[in-house]
Amino acid sequence: MTLLDRLGDRLAGLRGRLKPDAEMSKLTWFQVGGPADLLFQPADEDDLALFLERLPDEIPVLVVGVGSNLLVRDGGIEGVVIRLSAKGFGNVEQRSDTMLFAGAALPDKRLAAAALEAGIGGFHFYHGIPGALGGALRMNAGANVVETMERVVEVHALDRRGRRHVLTNAEMGYSYRHSEAARDLIFTGAVFEGYPADRDEIRAKMDEVQTHRETVQPIREKTGGSTFKNPAGSSAWKEIDKAGCRGLTIGGAQMSEMHCNFMINTGAATGFDLESLGETVRERVRESSSLLLEWEIKRLGRFAPGRVVEPAESR
Repeated sequence: MTLLDRLGDRLAGLRGRLKPDAEMSKLTWFQVGGPADLLFQPADEDDLALFLERLPDEIPVLVVGVGSNLLVRDGGIEGVVIRLSAKGFGNVEQRSDTMLFAGAALPDKRLAAAALEAGIGGFHFYHGIPGALGGALRMNAGANVVETMERVVEVHALDRRGRRHVLTNAEMGYSYRHSEAARDLIFTGAVFEGYPADRDEIRAKMDEVQTHRETVQPIREKTGGSTFKNPAGSSAWKEIDKAGCRGLTIGGAQMSEMHCNFMINTGAATGFDLESLGETVRERVRESSSLLLEWEIKRLGRFAPGRVVEPAESR
């Protein structure tokens, strides 16, 4: 019996899409991982609130975006995976001369484009981040020395019971690639603020971002973006390179030759291969520099039987 069967009439009246045993490998850029017990794509915020209100507390909930920095393990994901739809959560609208509201499913690049059209500066960095705004809000995504925290005014969210919340920038508790917002909150959208700017200047900055990405990052590979956070006073790629891990391969997983803080699926990698490679790199960097790199990619789900990856700090 699937989780959907067990929930039965509890989910009657929902307008979104429910899919049991959903293949997570089709929803992530790495294209690996086992199935989710149940995938729910709500029609809109009201539909999501109703779902959360009716879902039993003991069933785990996980929210995913476009899957750009997500590594799903081979045993799949227990409980419900929620993926916000572009139709219900991908809107963007101008609120003032310098403010935009955007749904959490809106790709980062589309927020940058909307800001360009409105003549609002400060959003060019999103042009180079391959994710959606929900993830950017959660992890304080940044690039080109600008971070999400610098643009956020307020964040709209639902909690595990379907109740609505609005958090200020201060209440998000932002720091480098991190926020202190409660883990059970599901972000549905946010108000952002920039500053008046010339469209040609904005476009030039966006072009610089794109040129940089194409020059130094393996953007056409099956990758998850930056694998590790930059340690204080250094760069992750420098430490990885110094440890001799550029091009390092385990199974079908490889640290990119172009940018060695990017991990890629060369074609036949498993979640086990990718996570094993990442932990091997962490171990070698610790031996080389006495630094323990922190994952930036989110690893989620169950290990397959006999395929558990021990973290470097446990070795």
